[in-house]
Amino acid sequence: MHSYSRLVTRSMIALALVAGAAGSARAQAPDSRWSADVGFGFEPSINGNVNSGVIGTLQGQATAILPSSYSDVYGSGFTFHFGGGYALNENTELRGVFTWQSADADLVRLGDLGPSSLYAQYSDYKVFALDVGARRYFLPASRQVRPFAELMIGAAWVDRINVQFAAPRANVVFDSTNFYDATAAFTWKIGFGAVLKVSNQVDLTGEVGLRHVGGLAQVDQFVGTGLQDINDDTARLTFPLTFGVRYRFK
Repeated sequence: MHSYSRLVTRSMIALALVAGAAGSARAQAPDSRWSADVGFGFEPSINGNVNSGVIGTLQGQATAILPSSYSDVYGSGFTFHFGGGYALNENTELRGVFTWQSADADLVRLGDLGPSSLYAQYSDYKVFALDVGARRYFLPASRQVRPFAELMIGAAWVDRINVQFAAPRANVVFDSTNFYDATAAFTWKIGFGAVLKVSNQVDLTGEVGLRHVGGLAQVDQFVGTGLQDINDDTARLTFPLTFGVRYRFK
């Protein structure tokens, strides 16, 4: 988790610098409909498994694999986003957002291989996503604080995931590269938050919500082993918590 602490510290410093620099600009009412924003956050998992529970054979031995949740393997992870918006009117904005997410994996007990417990070390979870949608503000632009709701849909590109397996009592250690091939998945998000006006052109933002990312690709090397359904429950539902800075062009 120390790597996340460094990322958060650097992100908060960067956001403070952006807000300070933009906030010192000449006070003037913006006359453009365009805005840009940047931020960071975390995405605790609500449900979804990196692998489902299955029974079959692996390395020629009877194998039972237990479900491993995203929370158990990857935790919350760290997200960074940047994007922009176009105001249709004072309270409605069209938005497009790019999001990068990364999470380190913990060693997990995956199940049993023959007489031995089976352990797995997954590679990092890395996702790049593009979401588009609309945001609706509930108060006029003249207010200091403006709550909002937004709905987004899009696509996420999940990097391939490798695994190293170990069954100590069976004296077996082996790697599975491309365990999950790179995957393109449908996404949707519902968010609720607020913007806090810092100056005529700069807002601080905070948001919570629900985000769904579709399931991972089938594990090709498991076809015909009884373990091929290991990816059945790999769609992920999270509770994103994000903070950022929004700049409204003039």
